[in-house]
Amino acid sequence: MATAKNVPTYTVPSLSNEDGAKVAEILQDRLNALTDLHLTLKHVHWNVVGPHFIAVHEMLDPQVDAVRLMADDVAERIATLGGEPLGTPGALVAGRTWDDYSLGRATTIEHLGALDEVYSGVITAHRKAAEDTAALDDVTNDLLIGNLRELEQFHWFVRAHLESSAGELSTSKATTELDAARAAKETA
Repeated sequence: MATAKNVPTYTVPSLSNEDGAKVAEILQDRLNALTDLHLTLKHVHWNVVGPHFIAVHEMLDPQVDAVRLMADDVAERIATLGGEPLGTPGALVAGRTWDDYSLGRATTIEHLGALDEVYSGVITAHRKAAEDTAALDDVTNDLLIGNLRELEQFHWFVRAHLESSAGELSTSKATTELDAARAAKETA
């Protein structure tokens, strides 16, 4: 819940300042996640090696660009609500609740396995944020649902590389990004 110092002096019509602050706080977490995701995707883009390098390398650039635009839209919505979007590296690190991406130079299949976990986490939290804003602000809820549509499609692009012809996902039992990277590599 927003504290008094975080409550803006204005927000959009039909929302109370307190509800505007709640929505902005939810969005700040999503801004952190999307900023982290676009940086992680670029990191993977630079560090994939091995078979299918060019396919994965080129698949990631449009994802990077789209996620960066999502972050910009989320930040601008925070400002529209009267909040202050925090986009500095320090604010991101201080506000995130997940570990930093830990793979460096690795094969495409290892990175795709790890990205399966990354996308799962981002999408799960984004879906929760959409649920939390549904009763508060239709515009924010619509923004988050639009993000989910794209994020889930990008996740599908990643998972298509990890799925067998029988429909089994090599990372299905993984619980961490490193476990997912190992599982993807073992079944490749």
